[in-house]
Amino acid sequence: MVEESAEKVAGAQAPRACAAGFATVPAERCAEVPESATARLTWTDGERSIDYAATAGHVEVRDDAGALLGRMFSLSYVAVDADGRPDASRPVTFAYNGGPGSSSVPINFGGIGPRRVVTDGTRHLRADAPLEDNPHTLLAESDVVFLDALGTGWSRLAEDVDPKKVFCTDGDADAFARAICAWLTESGRWSSPLYLFGESYGTIRNSVLMRLLGERGVQLTGVVMLSAVLNTVPLLCPGEDAYYVGMMPTMAAGAQFFGKAGAGVDEDEWFDRAMAFAEDELAPALLRGDRLGAEREVAEGLASYLGLSVEHVLSRHLRVDLLDFRTHVLADEGRVCGRLDVRYVSDGPSPVQGTNDWIAEEDAADDALNGAWVLSMRRFCADVLGYEGPARYLGNNYGKVGESWDWSHEAPGLGRVATPNVALDVALALRRNPTCKLAIIGGRFDAATPWENVVRDMSGQFLSEGLKERVSWYRVGSGHMAYTDDAALAQMGADMHEFYEKR
Repeated sequence: MVEESAEKVAGAQAPRACAAGFATVPAERCAEVPESATARLTWTDGERSIDYAATAGHVEVRDDAGALLGRMFSLSYVAVDADGRPDASRPVTFAYNGGPGSSSVPINFGGIGPRRVVTDGTRHLRADAPLEDNPHTLLAESDVVFLDALGTGWSRLAEDVDPKKVFCTDGDADAFARAICAWLTESGRWSSPLYLFGESYGTIRNSVLMRLLGERGVQLTGVVMLSAVLNTVPLLCPGEDAYYVGMMPTMAAGAQFFGKAGAGVDEDEWFDRAMAFAEDELAPALLRGDRLGAEREVAEGLASYLGLSVEHVLSRHLRVDLLDFRTHVLADEGRVCGRLDVRYVSDGPSPVQGTNDWIAEEDAADDALNGAWVLSMRRFCADVLGYEGPARYLGNNYGKVGESWDWSHEAPGLGRVATPNVALDVALALRRNPTCKLAIIGGRFDAATPWENVVRDMSGQFLSEGLKERVSWYRVGSGHMAYTDDAALAQMGADMHEFYEKR
């Protein structure tokens, strides 16, 4: 990772680190970021073409009294006519990743932006990986604005703002709501259909935003949840049985991919079988604990899905966690599989680095892709747009943002809860605005936000049949960053065309 730079930006002093270690600038100088830069470009997939304006710049985030909270970096792609004018009837989609602590580079240059880094199966990308027009870009359906959360990318907090005010579930959503409204005002796009597109923690952000924007008089047309996590209990409370149930089908998909299980079975059918086993057999067995008299019988079934020995599963009393699976499924080859996408693998760590915390933080999928994505984004901004940001771009600032994140949430109807289930926010937003449509996309190989979890969380909201019809489900054969797989990206492109066309 590039070391912190002390360079000056646009004539201003370098950002000063606040007590919590976050990059900030004094409120009176926060506007002294680089001037925005725009280029007129053309996207084509060989059959269609779209002229568009690509703009890099910052959006002010201000509170109700007008005080500056910070500046949120954005990369926007807006279709224009021959005279350079946008079409206000086109949708505008605000897109972002999660973390907490991730910039929007992956979903932009890895996924749905008009230019995409060419992937190479599940192999690590070279620094000079080519950038090409993305044949399945969301620009074909909507103008797209990619936003970097405050504290990530080139987004900045004002100096006098306590990071705790923003680096929390509700404060983060509030900041994004303000940035979205500011962009719509500055761009004159309040008459456009409005969409949100969030990935990972971005789906928690989406869930709160769906409700929050509605409460502020901003009506959404649609929301896309990619690699969704709604109930934070399995994520934040180790040992919860819901964790093992949700993780099991994804680990089964990985075992099949590595040839350890599921030979000769269609991948989707295998995943469906694993889902049924997890919910019909594993979940009741875990609930009964040592009162279960058939532990070996269940262990035999679980082992057959995970590609592990029955004795190994029994030694865990049916509770095989992801770290256990990652370090054992390919142990005979001396390799460890990924978390964001279990198909990605790397050599196992040195024995002196074999602590659980160390291995849990390492991820082959992250290593394989993020460096090339960030480098391509910086080249695009500098070489194509003529935009020169600070020397350091915080593509991943988990250590400063995520590790100190306040997960508590003012849950509708419940008050403040420490580990929220924001499916409640989604259900409330849909009840309040039944014209809003919701797309949920997930990958079979995503062990960061497993598919079973979001299916279970949404089913627990008991939506009416009319509201259920507003929800579209799309499962793809990829991982957390579902777009890294060419076939999955093509499927996503077709799915998004269907979703955006839906009335």
